[in-house]
Amino acid sequence: MGKSNFAVFVDLENAGAKESMLRSIIEKVKIRGDILLGKVYGYTDRYSDLKECLLSNTFFVVPSLRYGKNQKNNLDIQLVIDAMEVAYTNPLIDSFCIVSGDSDYTPLVGKLKTMGKTVLGISRSEAASSIFINACNEFVFLESVAAKKQPKPKRGERVVDGDLNELITQVETIVEDQDEEQMYASELKDTLTRLRPDFSERSYGCPTFGKLISLISAKSEKLHSWTEDSSLMIGLSGAEETAGTLDKANWLPAFTQALKRFKSEGFDRVNPSILKSTIQSDYPDFDERQIGFKRFSDVMKELEKQGLLVVEMDEAHTMLLKIC
Repeated sequence: MGKSNFAVFVDLENAGAKESMLRSIIEKVKIRGDILLGKVYGYTDRYSDLKECLLSNTFFVVPSLRYGKNQKNNLDIQLVIDAMEVAYTNPLIDSFCIVSGDSDYTPLVGKLKTMGKTVLGISRSEAASSIFINACNEFVFLESVAAKKQPKPKRGERVVDGDLNELITQVETIVEDQDEEQMYASELKDTLTRLRPDFSERSYGCPTFGKLISLISAKSEKLHSWTEDSSLMIGLSGAEETAGTLDKANWLPAFTQALKRFKSEGFDRVNPSILKSTIQSDYPDFDERQIGFKRFSDVMKELEKQGLLVVEMDEAHTMLLKIC
């Protein structure tokens, strides 16, 4: 996957405004390329916990000055104007990331595509319009990147300065995002440097990046490395160890934990497909029939009976799960 130069426009109201969420968005974009310009819209003092993240990533802020009934429309229009200005005046930028699910941005996406620009959409499933999703070249549900399991530190593991488990998780995410789920080690180092400007293999006790790749491959259950035409490669092994198999006795705690992860990341509602894909990520062989249900909708009904969620329908008749 070639490196792109991005302009990122974040609709805070539609995307949610937690620091962890914003960092997940920035990471997702930086995996794909450099962010040459970033702007957030609708900023107020209640988002002050975002300051460090915004400043360290050189994002500009468009404040929310409440006046009249059309404040939200004013910010939407400002985002569109700014995006079009960048598209016409900055030839270095070939890709745009619109962090919103609002269908009002669909004409903007269409215009950017006619100019040869690539458009990445990112949004919570609760706020995502199917029209906007289908208009983008690529669309990512924020829940799918923000609520992943974090590995537990292994007993006796030695790390010099950096957190090796955290790095392994990040490398796994980067490799999973590649079209062929593999990449050159040199590309991986470039990506890590974009994500962490202070990155150094010596922080993990390795004199070279190749040594660090070997260490990561040895400790990761998902990754392996090899040499191809004198170049070091890293990719998914296809033999990752899972947490086991869900059955009638243990499925409820697994779903409860997944819902808690969503809630802790600031997601009050999620699409049923996101919940199912999260469970399948933790338990790849999951099937609702294994736990005594004919359809996934029956699983949701049982979760509703347990008081864990409420099944809702939005204005577009899309099913959403409100997490209790």
